[in-house]
Amino acid sequence: MGETVETEASQGQVFLSLGSNIDREHNIRSGLDALIHAFGPLAISPVYESEAVGFDGDAFYNLVAGLKTALSVGELAACLKDIEKDHGRVRGEKKFSSRTLDIDILTYNDCVGEVDGVQLPRDEILKHAFVLKPLVDLAPDALHPETKTSYRTLLETANFSDQKLWVVPFGDN
Repeated sequence: MGETVETEASQGQVFLSLGSNIDREHNIRSGLDALIHAFGPLAISPVYESEAVGFDGDAFYNLVAGLKTALSVGELAACLKDIEKDHGRVRGEKKFSSRTLDIDILTYNDCVGEVDGVQLPRDEILKHAFVLKPLVDLAPDALHPETKTSYRTLLETANFSDQKLWVVPFGDN
């Protein structure tokens, strides 16, 4: 008695965005391995290459990973920061700069607003093809928590004509 049994219903559905433009393939693979070690099986989108946004730099590899976790948003954010740090990420970098590994929480269930210091859903979903396209690959009919519009419809109606994006061969995708 008194033991808590974790059920799938008590787990949050999370989508994460991963990106790297420094030793991209190594850092993305290693970052995914760290996430699998921490959370178990992941749903993983194809990997996309895109030009750097907001600064002059090497092209990025980007993808979206889906997972389930019983961690709170704050605990998850702390875990992701540790994984980034283990990959050479230095906090306090300029917002638009090269990254060894960047992992952002895009959504956590249907949370909207600031949760444990994290703004949800992440606004980059609606701003960048390199976030929305891989999210559509994983969950095309899921609804954006704030707009209540499917990710597929958001992509179809977005104007990302100035954002070049292409799938790259990467592992099993």
